[in-house]
Amino acid sequence: MKEFDYIQAATTLLTPQTTSLLTAIHEAKGRQSVTAAIRPDVLDTLTTVARIQSTDASNRIEGISTSDKRLGELVMEKVTPRNRAEEEIAGYRDVLATIHESHDYIPLTPSVILQLHRDLFRHTAPTFGGHFKDGDNVIVERDANGNRTIRFAPPNALITPELVDRACTAYAEALHEGHTDPLLAIAMFIFDFTCIHPFNDGNGRMSRLLTLLLLYRSGYMVGKYISLEHLIEQSKDTYYEALAASTRGWNDNDNDYAPFVNYLLGVILRACKEFDERVGTLLNGASNGHGNGTPTRTGTPTKEQRIAALLDRTLSPISKADIRTQLPDISVSTIERTLKSLLDAGEILKIGAGRNTRYVRKR
Repeated sequence: MKEFDYIQAATTLLTPQTTSLLTAIHEAKGRQSVTAAIRPDVLDTLTTVARIQSTDASNRIEGISTSDKRLGELVMEKVTPRNRAEEEIAGYRDVLATIHESHDYIPLTPSVILQLHRDLFRHTAPTFGGHFKDGDNVIVERDANGNRTIRFAPPNALITPELVDRACTAYAEALHEGHTDPLLAIAMFIFDFTCIHPFNDGNGRMSRLLTLLLLYRSGYMVGKYISLEHLIEQSKDTYYEALAASTRGWNDNDNDYAPFVNYLLGVILRACKEFDERVGTLLNGASNGHGNGTPTRTGTPTKEQRIAALLDRTLSPISKADIRTQLPDISVSTIERTLKSLLDAGEILKIGAGRNTRYVRKR
């Protein structure tokens, strides 16, 4: 049977590459703590945007989506779900909110994992929510055309509860031991959870929710302000490649955690860098003479000027959601009004339609 020893496994991961990633994340954590103490208002803005992005991205990875308007209304609980996709989106919203608000009181145990899974499917008709799988399943990956390929056959359903319990115990032992970096233990546990694939449905979403839970419980709050799920969606091909590389030999206790661990650490570090950039943008936008675009008479650029400046310095086409991510203090209506004005003036180009609409500065 698969064995879990995160203390021993962590010692083999401390290569220069992994150590460099850990050091950079630890340093970023300190900067974020300072920002949280000095400017909590900035973090409130980032949190609102991240919750919408996280709910959207984590479900879209699984092929679950709705319109941007409905998504925002669902996350803000202004409407009730009207179909199965929206029911699952609402479930993710609820669990994400629970983790955001109560992570200190949610330990990693099999019973807690089952409760979170139950809540993930609380709005849907299926009765498997809150229960481990009752039949064997496989891990598949989807290409750009939606074609499915079997990547890995997880352990059978009969031993799933014991494997989840052992993995939770190994994680607790690694934290209690005190010398294993929590980030390494988190990444290894999440990878093993994905390989166990303990549920009939919702395994991917649960893995991402548990990632946030464990990071928050260890004091790494960046996922609350910058959507890790969005970053994973953006690097989905690399995500699957890392999973595949670390999966080889898993059933024989001969797998290499490094590819997945370094991938996840890279996502966390990228989130940290985006946090620094967005906080800088928000603070500069509120400071005289330090914003983007041409300042007003008082030295502060208008929101319209900041949007135009973002398009000036962005070579690739970007969406309204991208602009909202980069400038989270600017409302959607202001973004839409500014884009229309720039289009009417012939200063930018509109590419695609619907959710695929992007905008780019004419060069």
